[in-house]
Amino acid sequence: MNQQTANRVEVTSEDLLILNRAPQLRWVTLGCGLIAHEMAEALAQQGRKFAGAFSRTPSKVQKFAQRYGIERVYTSIDEVMADPEIDVVYIATPHNTHAQFIRASLEAGKHVMCEKAITLNITQLNELQALAVNKGLVLMDSCTILHMPLYKELRRRLEAGDFGRVHLAQVNFGSFHEFDAASRFFNPELGGGAMLDIGVYAFSLVRTFFSSTPTELVSLENSAPTGVDDECAIAMRNAEGQLGVITLTLQAKQPKRYVIATDKGYLEGMEYPRADVATFRKWPENTVETIKLGKRDLALNYVVADLEAAVAGEKDAARINAWSSDVMKLMTDSRYAWGFRFPGEE
Repeated sequence: MNQQTANRVEVTSEDLLILNRAPQLRWVTLGCGLIAHEMAEALAQQGRKFAGAFSRTPSKVQKFAQRYGIERVYTSIDEVMADPEIDVVYIATPHNTHAQFIRASLEAGKHVMCEKAITLNITQLNELQALAVNKGLVLMDSCTILHMPLYKELRRRLEAGDFGRVHLAQVNFGSFHEFDAASRFFNPELGGGAMLDIGVYAFSLVRTFFSSTPTELVSLENSAPTGVDDECAIAMRNAEGQLGVITLTLQAKQPKRYVIATDKGYLEGMEYPRADVATFRKWPENTVETIKLGKRDLALNYVVADLEAAVAGEKDAARINAWSSDVMKLMTDSRYAWGFRFPGEE
């Protein structure tokens, strides 16, 4: 047994009810980096694999295809788009390429799942979502917060009144990366910075628990030598008076932790991008409820399942896309308030 097989999580019949609720489609990956490897492993957990793969580096895509038993290896984007045997394009390339690849895929009549951050800014996303609607296709954001079963259950219970009214959300995310001007973390040409890399998770979490998207936003940031945001702090408020506070950094470790304060207690979770467990401490009883749903190791499987369900007509995709738009607008507004734009942005 190889290490990959040894590390695979067991997929139970209960898991399959969530994962296989719609017909399976044929997927191609654009990009063969770390997240594409994770997606290939996710598909393998269900006995599936990519139908094709493309990378601008021929040797890289050949190794990727051989490793995962992928039959089609493309030498150009045009070949991918012209292949009638492909239903879904999975975009796992740097941020700066997302919009052009999404557009090409939609114009070719293919559904799209795009890695976070789905675009560089809200203008791009609005245009591409409108194109998807016009073409009758599904364009979906792969940010795991939008797809984990735990958050869908927490939102259901929140709307049912189980947790009370949300007053305040506090969300942290910190990681440390040695400065490298050429890396995707710090290179403005690649859409670098903390906001697009890790902020998308924090904003998505806040939006999940808020009744509506924030309309007021203030923030501070420290820039890397390349001009992208190295770390930032954001405060926001929506029409219902719900407050959110986010802190992000690429220069220090801090826990991936959230606290959602309500008039009945507070929800709390750790490692939230792919979480499968949360706790609710209820006041004044001071009781603690543990809420567990899904499996963190199946995070990308839930991403695949949501797109395939949307193609089959499941209506939850509308909420996922609306929240994705809200998050992108908040991130764009924050960045523009700092006076920073990526190359090519107006």
